[in-house]
Amino acid sequence: MAVTDVAPGMRADERMRRAGLLRRLLNRPELGAAGGVVIVWVIFAVIAGDRGFLGTSGTASYLEVASELGILAVPVSLLMIAGEFDLSIGSIVGASGMAIALLDVQYHWPLWAAILAAVAFSLLIGFLNGLVVVKTRLPSFIVTLASLFIFRGVTIAVTRRITGRTELGGIDISSVRVLFAGHVDAYSASILWWLGIAVLATWVLLRTRVGNWIFGSGGAAEAARNIGVPVNRVKIGLFMTTAFAGCLLAIIDLVKFASADVLRGTQLEFQAIIAVVIGGTLLTGGYGSAVGAVFGALIFGMVQQGIVITGVDADWFQVFLGGMLILAVLVNSYIRRKAAEARR
Repeated sequence: MAVTDVAPGMRADERMRRAGLLRRLLNRPELGAAGGVVIVWVIFAVIAGDRGFLGTSGTASYLEVASELGILAVPVSLLMIAGEFDLSIGSIVGASGMAIALLDVQYHWPLWAAILAAVAFSLLIGFLNGLVVVKTRLPSFIVTLASLFIFRGVTIAVTRRITGRTELGGIDISSVRVLFAGHVDAYSASILWWLGIAVLATWVLLRTRVGNWIFGSGGAAEAARNIGVPVNRVKIGLFMTTAFAGCLLAIIDLVKFASADVLRGTQLEFQAIIAVVIGGTLLTGGYGSAVGAVFGALIFGMVQQGIVITGVDADWFQVFLGGMLILAVLVNSYIRRKAAEARR
């Protein structure tokens, strides 16, 4: 008799537990991107599994592509959660790499000194971008789009004036090869940089006061200011973080290719934003995750390399980018609507 009386209550508790789990899952920004990763992997595993996609070299190739985009996408996700955009990061990749090459090859600086100078240069760019945005209240989209053209143009003009070319090689990378372009078996060091940045960003967002400030700055900036959140400092700091990420990617590419190119990084600013949106971050700010940006970059890597492995015309990758952007926004909107219904 006692068992009969308890069973309905147990079933009710189980239903409540499952409903609570469903609400928690629906509230995760990266839910749609995680599903996308599984779907894309299964598709290419079926189509190209016997052509190398499932092998060590295939896995290492798409993880390397994903890692280079992910190094940018994870910091960009934090900035977008705070309600801002940075379209200048692509030009920072080209400018930072060329700055290192010029200092090393043309002016005979030690490579480590040139790298530190480029890091300082990129942080200054990020600081100026953030300062202009918070002081003028101009949209960051416009400010950083202007920075994109300014720094890419300056990089091309200065490099041509000094060298007469737009690409510069002859860099001795032996002292930094292991750190920035080493391998563990077939897997590139850039993968470790990517995962390390993702873990750090996730910890900051979910376990620190700064993470709360980031969400507050994007969700309700004025309300956050009223309770003492240093919104301007948070945003300037995040612009400096995205600029540093651009410099880090420039260093990795410079060491990998032993050369610099003024056009390196072109289009990466848009790809990073698309990866972040695929990962569930709202364009309006206040909602998102670093883990979602990891999944978004991983989808990019799998598709880009999967297309190569299957022999499909690479031009279709651009079609995929546009389609995934629209689909991601629709899926994320649907999940958020279901999450809101589940909370009622």
